[in-house]
Amino acid sequence: MSASVLIEPIYLLACVSFILALKRMSRPQTAASGMVFAGFAMAAAIAVTCAIPGMENFALMGVAILLGGGAAYYAAKKVAMTGMPQMVAIYNGMGGGAAGAIGALELLRGASGVSAAFSALGGIIGAVSITGSVIAFLKLQGWMRERPIVYPLQKASNLALLGAAIIAGALCVFRPSREILAAFFILSAAFGFLMTIPIGGADMPVVISLYNALTGVAVAMDGFAIGNFAMMVAGTLVGAAGSLLTLLMAKAMNRSIPSILFGAFGAVEQEGGDIAGSLKPIEASDAALMLGYAAKVIVVPGYGLAVAQAQQKVKELMDSLESKGVAVKFGIHPVAGRMPGHMDVLLAEAKVPYDRLFDRDEINAEFSSADVALVIGANDVVNPSAHRTGSPLYGMPILDAEQAKNVIVLKRGKGKGFAGIENELFYKDNTRMLYGDAQESVSKLIQALKDV
Repeated sequence: MSASVLIEPIYLLACVSFILALKRMSRPQTAASGMVFAGFAMAAAIAVTCAIPGMENFALMGVAILLGGGAAYYAAKKVAMTGMPQMVAIYNGMGGGAAGAIGALELLRGASGVSAAFSALGGIIGAVSITGSVIAFLKLQGWMRERPIVYPLQKASNLALLGAAIIAGALCVFRPSREILAAFFILSAAFGFLMTIPIGGADMPVVISLYNALTGVAVAMDGFAIGNFAMMVAGTLVGAAGSLLTLLMAKAMNRSIPSILFGAFGAVEQEGGDIAGSLKPIEASDAALMLGYAAKVIVVPGYGLAVAQAQQKVKELMDSLESKGVAVKFGIHPVAGRMPGHMDVLLAEAKVPYDRLFDRDEINAEFSSADVALVIGANDVVNPSAHRTGSPLYGMPILDAEQAKNVIVLKRGKGKGFAGIENELFYKDNTRMLYGDAQESVSKLIQALKDV
């Protein structure tokens, strides 16, 4: 029996496995096993692809797999959890780049008709994904300005660039040539670059999710172009899941996708209006007293926790408080951090139990019964100005930390959040500011709790 007869059945099993793996990834408790499940399914699909009649250059493919797999394994082992957003961003880009390369090769090979149209779609989407993801990586890594980069006629010039790329793509389908193909991919890649630079760091969770979806769509287009069933289904799954997550993230910020992509939110710092009250510092010893004698504490983590790599200390603080009979819960905003689920991943790494993690809808009603809301490195997601008409944040669903009896904010300094406006929470009568590096501040709280 020829091995080629196993191709479609194994592809089918792999696709079913991808669906089951996505299901397992929807829960923190089963996400890790879901990833392993999907990995084995992908390995099987790659292996059986080698049985496609006419397949050659196995040595070259083997070297590529070893180099790529080795680099990915090394990165997965060495990159800290705080670096996961940028690693996810660049991996999205690599997928998009691979999809774009497949589209380019099909057009070079003389694809025509519907196949050429799908190849062009995969090419333009993949090219946009790789350059956009590279910019996201550079911003997240701190190698490029995080705030939006804007200039006159930016939207109009980007729109013209996209139009030129689409025209070049159409020419590749109907009147192909190497020169037109090169112009098509240069224009597409340039559009991805210029589309991403006006997007600020606060919107990166949505951008990462969006480029993940685009990569999936590009792979699906290539699958239709070359008639590969596994690529069609796997790409569609990734595209659909990424699109749904993108919409959910945008909803969590009460903003539309166009406003995120083209609004340049945070390009200019804005005034939050006249804020009554003042910033009231607190010492770690006094904050520890407040925490130690509380009945319920809700911890609100943000990107500052990731920067300080304070997740392990936060787990120690939770254990210390619980040993004194204090109930500790974590309130996780959907866009806290730099990628979807960033805070959940960090806290899971520190072995914080999943049953202590609650999303905004689950935890918001409990702030009014909490003795202390401990805000660690979060800013815009707890800003009460989101409830006030006229604020740039107006309408954004936030964590209502202000409703706790007392609020302790761990913050490095007095700077504004990514939105570029003052946080009204910091000026409330029930709020105290504990300044300093989050890891050092939490360590001081742990030490002070021993004397409570």
